[in-house]
Amino acid sequence: MQRRTRGIRGLWSLGLVIGLAWLVACGRPASAQTYGVDFRNTLMPASGGMAGTSVAAPQDFLSAINGNAAALTQYEGTHFTIGGAFAGPTARLTQTESIPLLGVEPFSQKSSTPGAVVPAIGVSQELDGLRLPTTVGIAVLGAAGGGSSYVQDPASNGTSSYLLFLEFAPSVAVQLTERLSVGATMFIGDAFASGPFVGTSTMTNAYALRGGVGIDYLLGDATRLGAYYHSTQAFRFQNEAILFQQSRPITVDMGLPQTVGLGISNEALMDRRLLLAADALFLDWDSAALFKSIYRPQWVMQLGAQYRATERFKLRAGYALAENPIDGSVGNSIGPVAVPGGIKSVKYLQSQFAIVNEHRFAAGFGYADLIPGLDLDAFAGGMFPATEFLGDATRIDISSYWIGLGLTWHFDRPQPRSGRTNTAAPAI
Repeated sequence: MQRRTRGIRGLWSLGLVIGLAWLVACGRPASAQTYGVDFRNTLMPASGGMAGTSVAAPQDFLSAINGNAAALTQYEGTHFTIGGAFAGPTARLTQTESIPLLGVEPFSQKSSTPGAVVPAIGVSQELDGLRLPTTVGIAVLGAAGGGSSYVQDPASNGTSSYLLFLEFAPSVAVQLTERLSVGATMFIGDAFASGPFVGTSTMTNAYALRGGVGIDYLLGDATRLGAYYHSTQAFRFQNEAILFQQSRPITVDMGLPQTVGLGISNEALMDRRLLLAADALFLDWDSAALFKSIYRPQWVMQLGAQYRATERFKLRAGYALAENPIDGSVGNSIGPVAVPGGIKSVKYLQSQFAIVNEHRFAAGFGYADLIPGLDLDAFAGGMFPATEFLGDATRIDISSYWIGLGLTWHFDRPQPRSGRTNTAAPAI
């Protein structure tokens, strides 16, 4: 009877996931805590407080689904999370020379794009009766986003861009031995884009698939190693834009890059109250349609810490160092689209997705059993202001902050088995 009740609760939670996710997924995109335009796990309920650090020992199961799927086996029982983040970007574009073929004149203007809500909703379920311990999960997540708008200044000739990638992500993980787990996630992407080309552009959507595989290994009794690979995800937006001084709409290809993540975590210090973790991420922007003309391949280092102050209260902090991905060597086109005005125009369009900030900090907390069976995680972070000169005539100044939280319901939390230390119980 207990197992049947657990399954019914899991199915009920899954229905809520699908319904609630689409209610919050209508928010506009934002240039926030992204690497290029990719959020990774920086806006997840617990990982967000550790600057996205989550490859080896994610502190929320959504980060496992969206990153190293093998780590999902660290969560036993049934868990349901509803959460999200608000990202508030500030960007100013300064153009000092006219670009006649784009109809752009000199101007300096702050982007009018408002902040955005990014969803993070999902459920995980441990399966009973299988030969090997198996956990499945499913989530709806905000995967990537970016946007800027200068339409309030006539000299910009209506310059604006909006981009939002949502993922519907079923995932499965299997514990092969007491120490070794493997996992996989299928990302079913629904993307919405407008711009970045100056001219007439409509909000267009497209669909694409992406695969992810991961491995997680318990080394000793306090150290974990993790790694994952995500394939590229290629979207095709049919008849998305009409370029300035042209009459026929063009089809625009965009994509997310193939990505590799490596991570290590340790919780041996301070009587196992302190968790330290580090991740290295490689985003191969050369594999991503359109963005391979804007970005170069990018390395990211994430460092995170979690201190269990009491049996119910955890403090988190993190720092991320991300390479500036802007590619200084551009041609006369963005992907297959020849841009009127040549390199100067390409540099101008490049500024609309110029997430150039290298230094990001975050902090957060977790509180277990806010009411019995319900945990609260919250976080906040920011990117230090940064400036990038794109050629001789274009300058972008950008900064951002973000806040978020998640509520997680736990059903039938078991005592942890050997090799599975993260059941989201109050004590690790």
